[in-house]
Amino acid sequence: MTAVAPDELSAHLQADEDDVLVLDIRHQEDYDDWHIPDSVNVDVYDELADEPETAKDALEDLPDEREIVTVCAAGVVSQTATDVLREMGYDAATLTDGMNGWSRVHRSAPVQTGLDGTLVQVARPGKGCLSHVLISDGDAAVFDPSHYLDEYEAILDDHDAELVAVFDTHAHADHVSGGAELAERHDVPYYLHPEDALAIDATPVEDGETIEIGTVDVDVIHTPGHSEGSVSFDVDGEALVTGDTLFHESVGRVELGVEAGIEESDVEGNAATLYESLQRLLDRADDAVVLPAHDPGSPEPPVTATLGAVEEQNQDLGRDREEFVETLASDVPDHPPNFERVKRTNVGQESVPDEELSELELGPNRCAAE
Repeated sequence: MTAVAPDELSAHLQADEDDVLVLDIRHQEDYDDWHIPDSVNVDVYDELADEPETAKDALEDLPDEREIVTVCAAGVVSQTATDVLREMGYDAATLTDGMNGWSRVHRSAPVQTGLDGTLVQVARPGKGCLSHVLISDGDAAVFDPSHYLDEYEAILDDHDAELVAVFDTHAHADHVSGGAELAERHDVPYYLHPEDALAIDATPVEDGETIEIGTVDVDVIHTPGHSEGSVSFDVDGEALVTGDTLFHESVGRVELGVEAGIEESDVEGNAATLYESLQRLLDRADDAVVLPAHDPGSPEPPVTATLGAVEEQNQDLGRDREEFVETLASDVPDHPPNFERVKRTNVGQESVPDEELSELELGPNRCAAE
C-alpha cells in the first residue's frame, strides 16, 4: 500500500499503537507552524523536489521496524519521499492530500451533561475546530458546523433525529462555515446575528431570545468583541456554547473583523466590548460546561471544562478592564491564513468555489488572543 487515507491514519493514531511513524518532509518553519501531533520533521522538501536521490542521507536513520507515512502540504512531494523510502527498503506510504487531507478529518464524542437529550462534540483536529450537535426529543440542532456536511448527517442518522435549526456563534475567520448550506439542505432556519450576517440570508437572533430544541431551551447571549455579531448560547443552564468569545485558556482576538475591512470599530473598542461580554458569561452557572468553537491544539473530543474551572485557569479572566484592553489591543499574534477571504465568505460578501475551499482553509487555527 503506497497511500493512506486521512481518516485511516486518524483511526490508527487514535488507537495509540506504536507501529506507524508520521514523517513530515516540509520546511521546518511550516512544520513548526502546523503539523500532525507526534509526527517527526525531516526537512528534505527542496531535495525531494529537485534531486530526490540527495535526500537519502537525511532519511537513512529512520527506524526500519515501523511503517512510515509521509506528509507534505498536498501529498505531491511526499509521494516522492515515499518512492525514495521504498527504494531504500522502508515500508512507506503517503498521506493522501497531505495536510490538506488531514484538515478534513473529523472526530466525535458525547459531552456529559444533565440535559434532557444528547450533546455531541465534533472535533476537527487538523484545524483545531469544535462544533456541537444537540439532540432532544427527536429534534436536533447543529452549532458551528464545518462545510464537511456528511459528518453531521451521519450523527443525525445515528440518533434518528430531525434537524430543526443550525446556529453559528459568529462569522468565523479560520474556516468556512457549512451552516447556511446545511440549513438549506434541510429547509430549516440558519441562525446568525445580524451584525455578522452582512450579505447572507440568515434568521436573526437577538440577545435574550430563547429557541426550543425538543425539550431543551437554548438562550441567546449577545457577546460581541471577537466580532460584532458574536453570540454565545446557554443550553438549559447545562452548557455554554461560547464560539470564539471564551476559550478554556484564552479569549477571542479582537482585530480580525477590523483588519478584514468588515467592521468600522477599532481594536481597543472591541477589546473593551469583549471584556463586558465576558462578565455576562461569568454570571452563568459555575458548573455549566464551556464549549468553545476552537481548541488551540489537535483536539480529541470531548474537550470540556466547567465555567468555574475556566475562570480559575484562564489568565485573561483575571485581568481588570484596563489591563485586559491594553493586552488584547497590543499583543496581536499571527493571523489565521487567508482570514480576510474566509471572513468575507462567512458574512456573504464573497463566494468561494467548492474545489477551492480546502486550500483556502489550509493552515493552523489562530482565533485565540494568546
